[in-house]
Amino acid sequence: MNNKDDETHKEEEGEESPSHSQQTVSNDDEIDYSVKPEFYDPELDDKDEVWVQKKRGGRTSDAILNCPACFTTLCLDCQRHEKNVTQYRAMFVVNCKIKSEQVVAHLGSKRKRGKKGRGSSEAEAGSDMGKTYKRVCCSVCSTEVGVIDEEEIYHFFNVIPSES
Repeated sequence: MNNKDDETHKEEEGEESPSHSQQTVSNDDEIDYSVKPEFYDPELDDKDEVWVQKKRGGRTSDAILNCPACFTTLCLDCQRHEKNVTQYRAMFVVNCKIKSEQVVAHLGSKRKRGKKGRGSSEAEAGSDMGKTYKRVCCSVCSTEVGVIDEEEIYHFFNVIPSES
């Protein structure tokens, strides 16, 4: 018995056949691959690469940096730190906001971490001993991703790098 006979048999018995919208597609034989999907562009990767190269101005980058919480792109052109390979610095960023009311002072000398732990290396604003930094957050989800120094160089330490 084929599908048409089956539907006729169900109608004769008083059963309703499912409407077209209620039928589910269960295998590849029922998908029409001759029609292009509405939102597919086979040249999109090439277009994206040209756009990124134009934004970088011909410079190469160590990575493309993304927010660890929402994966929003934060930087297309950055330089990896020489010693701390999970840290990056950059001058040109996107989707970042500076928390100007939250200032962190970095002391020039290395301090031993005592019982206070992580917070012992941060000091109040107004310290004369070193540079001051402002916190930088993702503009989409407000996750803290790094800091910006007085020379307007961004220092990223809480990001997900991807190949550039």
